Amino acid sequence: MSSKTRGHSRAWDWLGIHEVALEEGQAVVEMTSTEDMANHAGFVHGGMISALADSAMGRSLRTLKPGVARAMSFDLKLSFISAAKVGETLRATGNVVHAGRRTAVTDCRVDGPDGRLVATASATFAITREKE
Repeated sequence: MSSKTRGHSRAWDWLGIHEVALEEGQAVVEMTSTEDMANHAGFVHGGMISALADSAMGRSLRTLKPGVARAMSFDLKLSFISAAKVGETLRATGNVVHAGRRTAVTDCRVDGPDGRLVATASATFAITREKE
């Protein structure tokens, strides 16, 4: 089965991101970090955390009605709060703050396995709505 059939990108497969929960305006995704995701200091590289947060926020847009056929972030802000250790499962909760016809604003919280706040994020997306 292709990634498109499953409803997520090949990047999700490569990073090991999977969907945990969906409800209108919210998506929860997880990723278990690996040694390949480490930075020079031995913690999870910020780019990996950024990809996880971006994925959660993008997925939250797919829960809207009328549906979103395409969503691409064009502005992304991440604030790192605490280091994530290699081997930890990180959980990102993305929320829709506002969704118009062509743009949407989202936010996200990335937590470690113990509920420790790892990062917060916000993003603005260009979106294409499905025909009603």
